Amino acid sequence: YVICGNDDPTSSGIRILNKLTGEWVIPTVLGTKPESFKGHSCVDTQFVRDQKKKLEKEVVCWSKGVIGNADRPLVISGPSGVGKGTLINMLMKEFPSMFGFSVSHTTRAPREKEQNGVHYHFSERNVMEEDIRSGKFLEYAAVHGNLYGTSIEAVDVVADAGKRCILDIDVQGARSVRASSLEATFIFVCPPSFEELEKRLRARGTETEEQIQKRLRNAKTELEQGSSPGLFDYILVNNDLEACYEQLKNILGISKSMNTVPITPNKVFDLPMDFSLSKINEKILINHGAAEQKVLDLSSMKGGAPGRTRGLDMYVL
Repeated sequence: YVICGNDDPTSSGIRILNKLTGEWVIPTVLGTKPESFKGHSCVDTQFVRDQKKKLEKEVVCWSKGVIGNADRPLVISGPSGVGKGTLINMLMKEFPSMFGFSVSHTTRAPREKEQNGVHYHFSERNVMEEDIRSGKFLEYAAVHGNLYGTSIEAVDVVADAGKRCILDIDVQGARSVRASSLEATFIFVCPPSFEELEKRLRARGTETEEQIQKRLRNAKTELEQGSSPGLFDYILVNNDLEACYEQLKNILGISKSMNTVPITPNKVFDLPMDFSLSKINEKILINHGAAEQKVLDLSSMKGGAPGRTRGLDMYVL
């Protein structure tokens, strides 16, 4: 139980009652504290369990809230020139209301006509570094002296809009996301051969020979890492673009005839002033006189600070 109040002697205002010993424990607190609150309860999600194991102490997490379920985000990786950007554009064009992109963070200055929160979230380096240390980023990398990364909150914003988030990142970034608390589907797109990849890169006609050689070296490394066991759930060979796109849709279980209206998150129901609680397995039953009974089903809870907790089912009996 998380207890908050002005009379609490701890600096964080949070303590946990160990019901076995009857003693109060001051835990490690993760996440961003809400601006105003009367009290918060803590759920035992996988994120919390992972942090307890890692830190070897009691942990509680401020969460930004619980909004139903969300489709797993898609992590799509592949070497430059393989056609993954084209596949993603085809997916977005055919299902515009089903998928969305997260807005990345960067410490570089905005260029002309770039808008904060639209093209990038432009951040001060010390702020972004602190957020990285706090576990608020799924993946990040230093490029030409600047930091770039994908925050958990940026992915949550897409999910809150009822869309499935697509992350177009390199293999190193995919490895970081795989090691995080985010449950995603990982897809690696590769060419039919290395020779065909080189042919496609040269056919662009937009890069110097030095740039092409650099991309080929990076591609060779990514192709080797892409076959690492346990990293990617699916590997697509882009030999024929249309056939590869159909394979991608099959993996995602979607077709042109599907309803593509964004999913509306569950509405949280209001609690009466006087009620009693009981718990059966992972279901919390809320009773109010002889009226209908409300149920909170915690069996699918996952996620947690510093992002949103998802998977809470709410219904009325």
